[in-house]
Amino acid sequence: MNHIVFTYLLYLAISVALTMWVARTLHQNGRVFLVDVFHGNESLADSVNHLLVVGFYLINLGYVSLALKLGYAVEDLQGAIEALSWKVGAVLVVLGGMHFFNLYVFSRIRRRGVLAYAPPPALPDGCTIVREPDAAGQMPFRSIT
Repeated sequence: MNHIVFTYLLYLAISVALTMWVARTLHQNGRVFLVDVFHGNESLADSVNHLLVVGFYLINLGYVSLALKLGYAVEDLQGAIEALSWKVGAVLVVLGGMHFFNLYVFSRIRRRGVLAYAPPPALPDGCTIVREPDAAGQMPFRSIT
């Protein structure tokens, strides 16, 4: 077997194993976070968690497949190892980028949920918030002292 075929097979094995490990880790440890994001609705959190794992597999394995072709000849073992390190490194960067993107999205969702359930802001003593009818160019709320 020549070096390029060996590099391709090793790249596929490492990339698929890494993708599966990261997906399993995110699925197991992400459940608690998603339950919090969805305010205790466990069935919704589990459903979203499963859908995220499916999407994670599709995107990452699709990237691994598209990035398989090396584009240059590998002449020796050193070249095979260097090519493999670039390929696996790219997969790791994509996995990490997707992980942080997911964390960002869910932190935004959680922040909106927390704000929706937050108590109204504290006002100085004697102040009351009164809602006025909406009018063009005016603020809908004003403070009465």
